[in-house]
Amino acid sequence: MTSPHAAPDDDLRLAESLVEALGSVRRQLRRTTGRPLPSPLSGSQIELVRLVRREPGIAVREAAEALGLAGNTVSTLVRQLTDAGVLRREPDPADRRVARLHVTGAARRRIEGWRDHRTELTAQALGRLSADDARTLATAVPALNRLVGALHDLEEK
Repeated sequence: MTSPHAAPDDDLRLAESLVEALGSVRRQLRRTTGRPLPSPLSGSQIELVRLVRREPGIAVREAAEALGLAGNTVSTLVRQLTDAGVLRREPDPADRRVARLHVTGAARRRIEGWRDHRTELTAQALGRLSADDARTLATAVPALNRLVGALHDLEEK
């Protein structure tokens, strides 16, 4: 399916440029600010921590569903992250068989400090751009969020 305003080749070129640009921004931010948690964490471990941070108290089964991973895989990740002091498991008061996941206080402080540092550096970089470029980026954010939603819709099919 193509955009109503663009030819298929135009959509492909834009998609390639967008993926490259967003990847470059992410890599440069990582190089500039480092990683928020002890290294090396795997991509799956980082995804799980992000999910638990967004949804404190999520059950292991729910986390597995959200990440599209097998339950035993998420259980292994939880054990690794618990041993590393990044996550903590708490039994669900209504069903003691269910473990609820939370980011530890120390990990949360480290993540929030890193996020604040990343945001401050990005704001400094934005300050070096022209007013037109800054406005263009500001108006692009809602479209990027809609793109995330459209990608999510494609994932569900």
